[in-house]
Amino acid sequence: MSTTRLLDLVDARDFRTLFIDELGWNNPDQPDRTFSIEEQSHTLTQIAGYKGMRIWYCPDLPTRKTQRSLDELIGRDNHERLVIFANESRQEWRWPRRAQTGGVNAKLLAHQHVVGDSDAHLAGQLEAIAIDFEEDLPLVELLNRMRQAFDSEAEAASVQAARLMGTLYAELDQSKVPPHDATLLLARLLFLLFGDDTGMWGKKPDLFHRYLLNHTSDVTLNTDMEELFRTLDTPDAKRKLPSGSSLTPFPYVNGGLYADPLPVPPLAPRFREALLSACEFDWAIISPAVFGSMFQTVKDKDARRHGGEHYTTEENIFKTIGPLFLDEYQGRLENAWDNKAELTKLHNDLGRLRFFDPACGCGNFLIVAYRELRALELELLKRRRHLDQISPSQAAGVKRSQMSLDVTGEIKVTLDHFYGIEIEEWPARIAETAMLLVDQLANQRMEQDFGLAPDRLPIAIAPTILHGNALRTNWETVCPPGPDVIVFGNPPFSGRGDRTAAQTADQKFIWGKQYNINLDYVTCWYLKTVRYYGNIASRWAFVSTSSVCQGEPVATLWRPILDAGWRCRFAHRSLQWDSEAPGKAAVHVSIVGFDKAKSSPKPTLWTYPAGGHGNGTAHLVARINPYLVEGQNLLVVKHVKPLSPQLPEAAFGSMPNDGGNLLVEVDDYPEVAADPVAAKYLRRFIQAKELLHNRQRWCLWMVDLDPADVDRSDILRTRIEAVRKHRANSKSPTTSARMHPPHLFGQIAQPDTSYLGIPRHVSEHRRFYAATRYEADTICGDANFLIPDPDGFALGVISSTMFMIWQKTIGGRLKSDLRFSKTFTYNTFPLPSLTADQRVLVIEGGARIVAAREAHLGSSLATLYDPYSMPNDLVEAHRDLDKVIDMIFNITKSDDAGRQRTLFRKYAQLTGQGVLPEV
Repeated sequence: MSTTRLLDLVDARDFRTLFIDELGWNNPDQPDRTFSIEEQSHTLTQIAGYKGMRIWYCPDLPTRKTQRSLDELIGRDNHERLVIFANESRQEWRWPRRAQTGGVNAKLLAHQHVVGDSDAHLAGQLEAIAIDFEEDLPLVELLNRMRQAFDSEAEAASVQAARLMGTLYAELDQSKVPPHDATLLLARLLFLLFGDDTGMWGKKPDLFHRYLLNHTSDVTLNTDMEELFRTLDTPDAKRKLPSGSSLTPFPYVNGGLYADPLPVPPLAPRFREALLSACEFDWAIISPAVFGSMFQTVKDKDARRHGGEHYTTEENIFKTIGPLFLDEYQGRLENAWDNKAELTKLHNDLGRLRFFDPACGCGNFLIVAYRELRALELELLKRRRHLDQISPSQAAGVKRSQMSLDVTGEIKVTLDHFYGIEIEEWPARIAETAMLLVDQLANQRMEQDFGLAPDRLPIAIAPTILHGNALRTNWETVCPPGPDVIVFGNPPFSGRGDRTAAQTADQKFIWGKQYNINLDYVTCWYLKTVRYYGNIASRWAFVSTSSVCQGEPVATLWRPILDAGWRCRFAHRSLQWDSEAPGKAAVHVSIVGFDKAKSSPKPTLWTYPAGGHGNGTAHLVARINPYLVEGQNLLVVKHVKPLSPQLPEAAFGSMPNDGGNLLVEVDDYPEVAADPVAAKYLRRFIQAKELLHNRQRWCLWMVDLDPADVDRSDILRTRIEAVRKHRANSKSPTTSARMHPPHLFGQIAQPDTSYLGIPRHVSEHRRFYAATRYEADTICGDANFLIPDPDGFALGVISSTMFMIWQKTIGGRLKSDLRFSKTFTYNTFPLPSLTADQRVLVIEGGARIVAAREAHLGSSLATLYDPYSMPNDLVEAHRDLDKVIDMIFNITKSDDAGRQRTLFRKYAQLTGQGVLPEV
């Protein structure tokens, strides 16, 4: 099977040979089907199949809307299918991508192929669904292959949709339409475009497209749209339209989408052209879950120039809602599959649930949750109908079987069970619109399976999306709390360096006297959720910055959570989350879910490879503690001095605060060294880069300056004067108030003995801390911490795996990099009391590490501690040291989990929190 052979058969439209002889599929088992759409006949021929998955071929290329109609017709008794529409020059391969459960919200995706093109993508898709001659492939596996092969078309469709909306927005921008009005206008148009393509108008397909094409003009488009919007917001009985008006066929929409007055200024002809182009696109293939990110993209000019490649992936949303509630209800459906009483109980339970996202943005979490629960409910209804039909002897069953086609009154998962709060108006509008549209898709799918679906127009059932500040709003007035209310979402991330004044005020309002500047803004939602539920037992989860389980803020955040009786139900420890906002860098997040259950379900902890990339690994554990590791609940707080009196105190390195004038770079060194007066004060200067990469840098260290030397050296005089000016002109009140002598560093911490230099930040990929000792005449800068270490004892402690595990478990981070802290990670390190002999062993272990490093002359610490290429002798030296430290801690199991448990138990003992039992 060669790529050329496959594509030759595709171009020749010899699909039977392609699928049966080359790809190993089976012969067809269905006769031809002929359908008439808009007085045009179309014949579909099955060319191959495999265990219920069928390939159909239509020898013409109708419009995409007709293609979709044909797919729906053939899909009534061909649930799994691929339909190929082709003429002599072009083909469209259409695959209905389905949702995670139940097949609801199928989106017909198209791969376009031009005859004669070297279509490597299509060839790859075909190779992916080839079946070996002796392979007995399960249908589920084949469908997975189909999904992997063809679902990528959805990404291209999302990009194309974003481009279309971006063009419309750009034209509105050119016409000076204010951003608020432009966004509302696009939301209204999106509803109409979606309505055209999803059967929302009943038996009047393409209603908006035909109105736009036949009853508007470049000159009157703005007033035509205003009149259309008023009509959509007016009940039929109150309309005053002339007989035969082109607006009469439009239904009453209600729901507030078209309620507010929206003046539309005259628009350039290009806008109408772009809108007509948008009508040609098949909006039914776009998930409403991407509408928010799509609108965010089109509002950003830079993102528009990049073609709108930013859209929300649903994978991360499932990491939240899956373990929080969806997995449980899917499992209950599977367990109740043959039990009508249990199916009914599950259905009633679904009807009691309420879902609340108090930072809903464009509604992505609510949209996906609603879609999946409607899908689950549909599967439940179908199964219950089937069970009724296979037991006709029971009178009730017969009656239900006879009525089973009309299940519209049995829907219990409804839009009015979904609630959200959003601080910005336009995302709130998009959330409302998208929820209505995903409801339409769910109803459309129900109609395919049952023949009937609820008519949602005019809109009588809608979600509650409040435009307002969630932190200043009484949540009980939006969604009354209860045991069936589930709270979830992705609140905004803002650390101490990027919070606005308004956000800081919000945070102080929520936290009150417990306000801590180091708490992330997202923690406000945690505390407010605890207060919202009070004594009610339910469940909730948020996507958050990883700071909620790292560093000093953990104790402040988790104490009220634990005191209120919540336990960690599940957690994703640290992963990289690609923001849906255009142009924003990926952030490292944790996802944490809570409930008040005693033991069931067993907590699940997902861990990720270093850096947060890749797939997580799930672990069932006895308990997840506030640092999102398996272990007892324990809160670490900072300490002014080391817990162990045998550890020397750490300090920041010296801070120049000099505008660079006391520092001597490589290019400046020859000139300064040639000045005999200035040269007396030259010292090697070490910041983190110099420490890790062995780079050269110096400083002028003038703590013992002879004032006469300033007059003897132009270099000293010039540089000191420059420092004076820098500090005098500084906008920092600390710098200008202190007015340190200009010949000295702004802050001085240099010890008079040899010391250990420790970078403030190191990569989480490193197995050990790359710390090293210096003599007192090498000046340590403030990008490092320093610990006086005349005998090398501190080097031995910091270089141990035990210390690195403590740092990685409880320490703060910058993105994923480890952040050393003297008061938090160092002073809290629960080192047991050492005997004199044990102290000697630690010093000797550190000395062996230094010797191993020195055996590799010219190699920097960054090179030596590369996690993928550490020299064997250096690794062995660290292992020897670890044996000593593990012995001191009385380690019984020297893996990461065992060390964590030992560290927590020892910390509990040293801080009076009691002896923690083994997990």
